[in-house]
Amino acid sequence: MTHKTTPLHLKIGIGFLVGLVLGLLVHYGIGSDAGWVQALTRYVTQPFSQLFLSLIFMLIVPLLFSALVVGVSEMGDIAALGRIGWRTLAWTIVLSGIAVLVGLVLVNIFKPGVGVDPVLAQQLLTESAERASAIVRDSQTSATGLQMLLSIVPQNVIGAASNNANIIALMFFALMFGVGLVLTRTPQTEVLKRGIEGLFEISMTLIGLVIRLAPYAVFCFMFNLAVLFGWDLLIRLGAYVLVVVAALALHMLVVYSVALKLFTNWSPPAFFKAVQEAMLMAFSTASSNATLPTALKVADRDLKLPKKVSRFVLTIGATANQNGTALFEGVTVIFLAQFFGVELTLGQQFMVMLVCILGGIGTAGVPSGSLPVVALICAMVGVPPEGIGLVLGVNHFLDMCRTTINVTGDLGIATLVSSGEHGEDVVPESTDTQT
Repeated sequence: MTHKTTPLHLKIGIGFLVGLVLGLLVHYGIGSDAGWVQALTRYVTQPFSQLFLSLIFMLIVPLLFSALVVGVSEMGDIAALGRIGWRTLAWTIVLSGIAVLVGLVLVNIFKPGVGVDPVLAQQLLTESAERASAIVRDSQTSATGLQMLLSIVPQNVIGAASNNANIIALMFFALMFGVGLVLTRTPQTEVLKRGIEGLFEISMTLIGLVIRLAPYAVFCFMFNLAVLFGWDLLIRLGAYVLVVVAALALHMLVVYSVALKLFTNWSPPAFFKAVQEAMLMAFSTASSNATLPTALKVADRDLKLPKKVSRFVLTIGATANQNGTALFEGVTVIFLAQFFGVELTLGQQFMVMLVCILGGIGTAGVPSGSLPVVALICAMVGVPPEGIGLVLGVNHFLDMCRTTINVTGDLGIATLVSSGEHGEDVVPESTDTQT
């Protein structure tokens, strides 16, 4: 008789609800000023949540570096495929950039994080700043304007890796390193590539172990926040979920539709009907990697794409084309900044956008693969990383939604790249076979 274990996302949901309910009871029944409540949060729940974040930050540099390098170096056939590889890269960057822009526009218009008691928000911000590392403090005095753009190119890669406030410089180096691997095809670089792939696999294994602590961490996060903010927390969280879902829907139904209409022979309704099986699989599994076999089948059977294109684009896309994830990261960072009363300049929001685009390439195609990147960006712009506790409880549902966008985007880019490739354009009538 086999013992069925409770899924991790269900455990996280339980931790979220229990922490929220207990926190609300304390907030309205006892008050956050009670001595034992302050002792509990100061010496138990806060340290544990900080430990969880520290474990994530410990692994973020090897994870992001190896994921970005592997994601770019998997375009190893660019030299052979030529136009296909570069068009894939171009569409990935363009659509990811538009996705983040859509998210940032909506979150700035609707401001889901605005409305909490500024005194309480500042109190939590001050407490977090005292416990945070120099990462957060340094990020608040980071360069702006031209200096900020110039700082993207690191003078010292090791220094950039040691300072999460300048993590975009490390990501730029990883991007260039991946391009270098693509352009240098020797037995030695193949060995190096396999070694970096091994580093990525080890990082993912360790992240998986750390994520097992998430149910307990999210309980601590939600208890602390609910004790302090009360019902304001639920109202802001509901508004945040609506903004993320609206932005994802807008990107899929409008941006993808316009691109398909302008650059292919597919009508948007016919395309979405053809890819519905892959979309349902993506929503169910919340994993681009797990959906890859279904996406390949849909590309061959329903979209009738050339195999040389679909296999190349979809395999890369499972890691390197995460439009929905990039959008989610951007909205989440701005939402948390609004919640904690952290004013971000246009330059800082532009930097968030750049990191999210690169993060979309360097985010693992597995459930909750974006959470370390969100925590990292928060630290980079001076937002308490503890804020990810706000979104952990609703993350699984949003993960299902954004993975659907990711997989749909992979198939969309494969269709865009295939259109007109050696005259092998796709035929929309193939959707008639879809059951």
